[in-house]
Amino acid sequence: MLFLSCPNKMVSLHTATGCASVGFCRHGGAWSPLRGDAVCRKRAAVQQEEAVCAQGCVCSGLCVLQAVLQAVLRAMLLGRWLLPGASLALGAGLGAALTARWQRGAGGTEVAEGLLGRLPVVPVVAAAAGPPAPTEPARTELTKYGLPGLAQLRSRESYVLCYDPRSRSALWVVEQLNRETLSGSSDRTACDFQEDDSVHEYHRATNADYRGSGFDRGHLAAAANHKWSQKAMRDTFYLSNVAPQVPHLNQNAWNNLEKYSRSLARNNKNVYVCTGPLYLPRMEADGKMYVKYQVIGKNHVAVPTHFFKVLILEKESGEIELRSYVMPNSPVDEKIPLERFLVPIESIERASGLLFVPNILKRTSSLKAITAGNKR
Repeated sequence: MLFLSCPNKMVSLHTATGCASVGFCRHGGAWSPLRGDAVCRKRAAVQQEEAVCAQGCVCSGLCVLQAVLQAVLRAMLLGRWLLPGASLALGAGLGAALTARWQRGAGGTEVAEGLLGRLPVVPVVAAAAGPPAPTEPARTELTKYGLPGLAQLRSRESYVLCYDPRSRSALWVVEQLNRETLSGSSDRTACDFQEDDSVHEYHRATNADYRGSGFDRGHLAAAANHKWSQKAMRDTFYLSNVAPQVPHLNQNAWNNLEKYSRSLARNNKNVYVCTGPLYLPRMEADGKMYVKYQVIGKNHVAVPTHFFKVLILEKESGEIELRSYVMPNSPVDEKIPLERFLVPIESIERASGLLFVPNILKRTSSLKAITAGNKR
C-alpha cells in the first residue's frame, strides 16, 4: 500500500496486491472519499514467518502465539511514485501479539481479567510481570535492571486495549458486540472522562489536555456499545480509550459508523470491532513525504490524521465477514454513504503495522471480505 498526499490535499491508500486504490480529497472544508482504477502493477513479494512463543505454553486454553510479518515492498506506480520498503512490527489487534494482566483463580489456575477472558477468537500472549526468564546467564545479565518498555495491554469489562505511551492514546481497541451487550439500562450521564491511573503519569493524557483544544474526546470503544453494564460503560471513559477527534467527524459521520456497527451486532451472532488511530504521510511542497500531526495539551497528546474501524462479523451460519473502514480526522459530509469509506483490509494492515487476516484464517476457512465493489 502506498499513501500519497499531494498539494491539492489528496490522501490516497493503494494496495500492492492489485486492489483498487482508495483516496480522500478535500472539497472546501470537508473530506470526500475517492475511488480510482489505479492499481499497483507489480505484486510485492511478501514473506511471512510465524513464531510461536518460546515457552510453548498454553494459558487458560488460549494459544500463546506471536505473528511476525517481514514485508519488503517495491513497485512503481504510474512511473512516478515509489512504493517504499516497509518492515512491519509485531502484529497487534485481532491477532497481534496480545498481552494482558493475569490473576490467580481458585485452584491455582490462571484466569484472564475482563473481556480478554471471554474472547474466543483471538490468540493471545500472556504478559508476565517481568521479562521472560532467560535460559542463558548472559541473557540474565542483560535484563538485570529490567526492560524499559513492553506492550501495554489493558483488559477491561468492555474492551481490550493496547496503549501507546508516545501518542498518549491507544494503538487499538477490541470490543465484542452482540444483542446482549447492546441491551441494558446503563446511564451515560453517570459517566465522566477520567485519567487512566494504570498508565505512568509521564505518558498519560488528562482532561486538561483537551480543554480548549478544539477537539472532542473521541471514544475508540464507544460508550453506547456497552449498555449491558454500568461498569462496562464507565470503563469506556478512561482517556486511554480516547483520541482527539474533530467535533464534526465525531458527532456525525463517525457516529453513523458506530451506529451501523451496532445495527450489524443486532443481526449477527457476534461482531468484533477493532478501532484505532492512523498517522498517514502526505506530500509537502518540496515533493517529499512527511508524517505530520498536531499535539495538544501539556502532555502532547497526538492528534491522528485518520481513524480505522475493522468489523469481524460472525454469522449464525458460521461464515465470517470482514468490513474495514478509514475516515480522515476532518469534517466529513455525513450524507456520504458509509460504503464509500470501505477500504481493503490490507490497506489498514500495512498502514497500522497490525495484522487481522492471518489470525482470522486460523479460526475459519470461510471468510468474506466486503469492499465497496462487492457490498451486498
